[in-house]
Amino acid sequence: MTVSWTPHRFTGGILALDTANTVVLRNDPGKTFDRFDDPAEIARFAEAASGFRATELGGRRLAAPEPDSIAPVVLSIREATDRLFRHAVTEGAIATRHLPDFLTACAEGLSGSATEIGAPGRPFGDPATPIAFEAALAVSALSLLRDETVARLRICPNCSWLFIDRSRNSSRLWCDMAVCGNRQKANRYYRRRTAAREATNA
Repeated sequence: MTVSWTPHRFTGGILALDTANTVVLRNDPGKTFDRFDDPAEIARFAEAASGFRATELGGRRLAAPEPDSIAPVVLSIREATDRLFRHAVTEGAIATRHLPDFLTACAEGLSGSATEIGAPGRPFGDPATPIAFEAALAVSALSLLRDETVARLRICPNCSWLFIDRSRNSSRLWCDMAVCGNRQKANRYYRRRTAAREATNA
């Protein structure tokens, strides 16, 4: 299955959350599915993310030339990230019991990486050369541990994706108003119309 990596797929606000959101409808066991079931999608995702997350990456391209070989560490970082920060949103705090798996997964993603990060204008290193997707994913995931970021994490009530609320008053509800927000509005409208018809026919 080839996935079209549209802008809506990148509404998490940061690479690590976009990656966590490649599992669709986590809260619905009957409908959930994993967009990375085909490892080739990891490479396609990395290519799309290079554009959609260019600001976060400082213009550095993501490289995933052997998606089958990096799939285990990518999935490990993805699942540890989702577990840690989904709990943080739900309970309002980081659970230390989830940190060892998260930190181990991120360490595996960075193993063998020979780059320097965090320089002004070069948050992910030299933009002239690609960076391994699993290394960039680990760096992005670790950046979520900042207090101000944790406080702005949200779970979309429509699709259950994780996202960062960067609105001025921290009041954003949906991961994407044009998609999830409109779906919820349409559902509410439909329910009101149905209730009104039932009341009329009663």
